[in-house]
Amino acid sequence: MYSYIYGKVTDIKSTYVVIDNNGVGYMIYTPNPYVFNEGSEYKVYVYQQVREDDLSLYGFRTEEEKDLFLKLISVKGVGTKMALPILATGSINGIVDAIERENILYLQKFPKIGEKVARQMILDLKGKLGAISTMELDVSSSLDELVEVLKGLGYKEKEFKALIPKIDGALSIEEQVKEALKLLLK
Repeated sequence: MYSYIYGKVTDIKSTYVVIDNNGVGYMIYTPNPYVFNEGSEYKVYVYQQVREDDLSLYGFRTEEEKDLFLKLISVKGVGTKMALPILATGSINGIVDAIERENILYLQKFPKIGEKVARQMILDLKGKLGAISTMELDVSSSLDELVEVLKGLGYKEKEFKALIPKIDGALSIEEQVKEALKLLLK
């Protein structure tokens, strides 16, 4: 079992990155591959999934993100293919808060999450996410997250670069994304 892999990103695709570690390229599925820069070195926290017909690595920039992923895939009905989009489109704080406050509507906004799965997530995880850090991000790192979300949605940096200073960094990431999308659609 791997805990993390440290190496240079050699390739970035829509669902994974390739990390070169001592001449071995590891294909690592990640919620948002565009948070990585090709040619840069990273410490990627990984989860190895072993199945009868599959051996896959899932990677995360922080241990908190990995911990939340592991909690999500422990829920009945939520697998790795459902947990990755949840982490890609939601902030850790937002997901944890929605589960703790039983906010089913927030959870249903994620791809393939219906009412039944949202209720199961709350049932299985409420009160068990205390170990996952929910400290608020500072404004600059919050806006960095907004940039990564917009890249993940397919926007080019030149399309939204001028809009970033107009967004209030104190807003939740969800509100920041809404504001940015409003400005982009004008």
